[in-house]
Amino acid sequence: MLIERDVIAGAERHLSRRCPHMRRLIRSHGPCPIGATRRDPFQVLCSSIISQQLSVKAAATIQERVHALVGAKKRMTPAQLLAVTPEALRACGLSNAKAKWLQALATQVASGELNFRKLAKMDDAAALVTLDALPGVGLWTAEMFIMFAMGRLDVFSMGDVGLRNGVNRLFGEGAKLDEPATLDIVERWAPYRSVASWYLWRYTENAPLK
Repeated sequence: MLIERDVIAGAERHLSRRCPHMRRLIRSHGPCPIGATRRDPFQVLCSSIISQQLSVKAAATIQERVHALVGAKKRMTPAQLLAVTPEALRACGLSNAKAKWLQALATQVASGELNFRKLAKMDDAAALVTLDALPGVGLWTAEMFIMFAMGRLDVFSMGDVGLRNGVNRLFGEGAKLDEPATLDIVERWAPYRSVASWYLWRYTENAPLK
């Protein structure tokens, strides 16, 4: 989903007014690109599955191998993923589980069981429930999807290590803040917690692969 630059600029102004830390990060890292380009939802979901529990570098390497295997350029298609064997996917560095999840996802999209147009019409909560029910798509993956592929602007993943570390460093001097304290801090960034998340990832240099 494309988002007008004026909308993101408004979000940045809001965050700058509400939080001195965000004001500094926005000045340091420039405009947030969420929603600046249209992203293929199937590709984003595949990238999120590949990225689970991996460093950014490792995830990028494996994704490049998978793309080369299936003959994809910028994005993969369900047909391409279904045309290769799980064994070939594992040879790219994927776990057995991730190889199965990718092909299960491809099967659901190809059959129409998972319809991205219908998904786009859901509110955040309903979309997260639908995505969380997919094989291999937990809450973190679902959150990354609605943020990057659906352009939802008020998402903060409490399960994302990079985001939690960023909050700890900015507000706790590195000490680990508990969930209630973190939620209290994050609440001040609403309704633009996705944009705040992007700046936290830049701050920690631990951005998810998209």
